[in-house]
Amino acid sequence: MGLDPGNEEKVAALHKMRKRVIETIGRNMDLYGISLSTGHLYGLLFFADKPMTLDEMGSEMKMSKTSMSTGVRTLLDLKMVNKVWEKGSRKDLYEVEYDWHQTFTDFFDIKWRKSVESNITAIRKSMEEINRMEQEYAAEPEMLDILHNDKAKLQDAYAYYQWLDRLIDTFENGDIYKLVPKEPPGGK
Repeated sequence: MGLDPGNEEKVAALHKMRKRVIETIGRNMDLYGISLSTGHLYGLLFFADKPMTLDEMGSEMKMSKTSMSTGVRTLLDLKMVNKVWEKGSRKDLYEVEYDWHQTFTDFFDIKWRKSVESNITAIRKSMEEINRMEQEYAAEPEMLDILHNDKAKLQDAYAYYQWLDRLIDTFENGDIYKLVPKEPPGGK
C-alpha cells in the first residue's frame, strides 16, 4: 500500500474507502451475472498495487484457492482480468483490466452476441415452420390468421435482433465512441 503502518488513522481511512467501493462493485456485478464474492475479488484486484497470485487473493479475502480460481476464471472469461507474466515468478499472476470501456465492450460482445445469435436461429427455424404450416393449413382461415399474426410478431422480433446485432458491431469496431464519447481520464 505504501503507507507507514504506524499511521493507523490514514491506513484505516484508506481501507474504509476501498472497502466501500469494493462492496459496491461486488453488489453491482450481478448485472454481469457475476457472484458477489467474484465481484469483491474484482474490487480487490482493482485496488491492488501489483499483480496478485491466487494464494495472495485467497489470503486477502479469506477464501479458498478453489474459490479464488473459480472467480478468476470467470473474470478471465469475461476479459475483466488479465493473466500477466512477471520475471522470476513461477505462479500465475492476475491484474484487473483498467480500461472499463473495453471491459464493458468485451462483456457486451460476449454475452449479447451469443444471445442475439440464438434468438435469430430460433426465429428463423420458427419462420420456416410457419411457412410450411401456411401451406399445410391453406384451407383453414382461422389457423392462417393465427400463423400470419405469429409471423408478423416474429418479423418484428427479427428486425429487433438485426438492429441489436448492428449495435454490437458498433461496440466491437469502436464506432459507439463516436456517438457517445469517452470522458477523459479524471472525468469532468
